[in-house]
Amino acid sequence: MVEESDIMHGAIRSVDMDEGVFGIAHSELITKEDMQQLFEHDELGIVVIHTYIWYMYDTLMRGTELCNRFNFIAASRVNTTFITKNPTSVMNELVDRFMVAGDNTTPSLYFLPFNSCNGGHWVLVAMDLSRLMVYYLDSLPGDWSKYPSMKKTVDAAILKFRSKKNYRNRKDITWVRVQCPQQNNSIDCGFFVLRFMIDIIALNRIDIPKMYFDEYKSYSRAHLDEMKDELCQFIIDHRII
Repeated sequence: MVEESDIMHGAIRSVDMDEGVFGIAHSELITKEDMQQLFEHDELGIVVIHTYIWYMYDTLMRGTELCNRFNFIAASRVNTTFITKNPTSVMNELVDRFMVAGDNTTPSLYFLPFNSCNGGHWVLVAMDLSRLMVYYLDSLPGDWSKYPSMKKTVDAAILKFRSKKNYRNRKDITWVRVQCPQQNNSIDCGFFVLRFMIDIIALNRIDIPKMYFDEYKSYSRAHLDEMKDELCQFIIDHRII
């Protein structure tokens, strides 16, 4: 729930998200600066990423079978900074998140919006635990080799989870670099990661084509503005501003 305050005049809002969003109860402090990132189309931080995930869960997934197919991992718990400091702790965070779901033998995706560092580049890592598939979506050229510690931590978490559940590891984990839409500036990576997630959920697809979806080969500014409008309306409806 949202505390009464006037965020656009410098107040801070505390927003509580139930455990359905990230697998555990989660609170977010939202400031004027966070909202300005959205309104001014600036680089997105973790707070806006999390707030949009809350919007997707609340408006598209809550109470539907989509909750059994798509899961979110909080970006604040798994990022380069934390992996560098304590990779084992981050691995265990991932395992704990995987354990929350009921039947992980049915194909589903875990979305991890991953940030390269504090205020760095955003990429999307989508994990299918049942098929040992990890999809990597990056709006800039390159692949997961840019983040070897992230890949190592994700792989270790998947294998540890499957061991705890007594699942057979019949094959190696397969990483797929998806040829997704590419940004043409230095600020849109966060918007693209959010758009990737909402496309996948809207199409209800667990298997992400290597060449991405025919419906979304590129993103126009209108695609990104549509997301901003949806989130702004959600924020207004929940009296955050």
